[in-house]
Amino acid sequence: MKFILNFFSKPIFTDRRFIIPLWCSVVIIALLLILFRGIPNNYFIFKYVFYHAIEQVNLYGPYPEYQDSNHYGPIFSLIIAPFAVLPDKLGFFLFGLFISSCLFFAIYKLPIDWKLKAIIYYISLQDMFVTTIACQTNCLIAALVIGSLICIQKEKEPWAACFIILGLFLKLYGIVGLAFFFFSKHKLKFIGYLVLWSIIFFVLPMLISSPQYIVQSYQDWYHALSIKNEANAYSMLQDYSVMGMVRRISGNRDISNMFVLIPAMLLFALQYIRINKYKDLNFQLGILASVLIFIVIFSSGSESPTYIIAMTGVAIWFILQKRPYSKYVVFLLIFTIIFTSFSTSDLLPSELKYFIKSYALKALPCFLIWLMLAYQHSFTRDVSRIND
Repeated sequence: MKFILNFFSKPIFTDRRFIIPLWCSVVIIALLLILFRGIPNNYFIFKYVFYHAIEQVNLYGPYPEYQDSNHYGPIFSLIIAPFAVLPDKLGFFLFGLFISSCLFFAIYKLPIDWKLKAIIYYISLQDMFVTTIACQTNCLIAALVIGSLICIQKEKEPWAACFIILGLFLKLYGIVGLAFFFFSKHKLKFIGYLVLWSIIFFVLPMLISSPQYIVQSYQDWYHALSIKNEANAYSMLQDYSVMGMVRRISGNRDISNMFVLIPAMLLFALQYIRINKYKDLNFQLGILASVLIFIVIFSSGSESPTYIIAMTGVAIWFILQKRPYSKYVVFLLIFTIIFTSFSTSDLLPSELKYFIKSYALKALPCFLIWLMLAYQHSFTRDVSRIND
């Protein structure tokens, strides 16, 4: 173990000239592997959101083009538009590059030392590969959440509000950016821009459709998400959440999400009792980590590609811990990498992968880390020592 640590402590492994090409190479390899097997169904779901918006037909119905249904908000029709009009292979490839680049840039802009950013890149690399293979937008969602905190720190409330509302109108997850509201020095201005961007993103899709159609689309979106939420509890490929663990371990798939969500929200709110820490960068980054993990492990829609969001939070949690790292912290990180990041990898025995999948144990390590974060924020004297 010591030999391995000494080997990876060499300067090359934290050099920008190594990490940036590494990240890009993993993305490109993932995209080329997909193209070799054929463009995934998800991309066609995304592509036809644009064309269905133009044709003003139901965005959330099943269509023969992709034999599945869309679950993104109407604003996604404009995000996918530049890629949808291109030939499928080129559009898919550029879309994948764009999504993965968003997360890389968001991490790059975090106000921390480069060596700490390198750790985040390494910890999140496997899950970035998984979400790229699945052609998912989770890297973009994580980037919007991270970007909203960065903008608040730089007192750029207009852009922070933009990222939060875009994430909300895109896939609802973005609303968690409001967790950083108390860190803003211009709260009234912030609220004003939240309202302004809500109006803008509500109206924008009307440019390629009509007001009546967009209003109806939001109603359809609500009904589609309600149906999907009920179906998630019975899916083996989704509900990799704390609620999913409870349902699968107990054998009762009818247990309400509220049974877990209400205590979780109370525990999350408890992290804000230390008002004197609001201006502390360490505390703010800790809340960011908590938020990124929370929206995954307490969502019944979570699946394997979604965990790039949570693992980015885990990486931020890790760099915030006191150094030298305790054995408990190292154990939690290794446990998370095995049970969460590599739970769908061929590196694990099929029996172990089946066990993890059967009981939604992919969420367990992240849940333990989230509980540790909640405890540190609420009760410990020193939240973290990132600047030590």
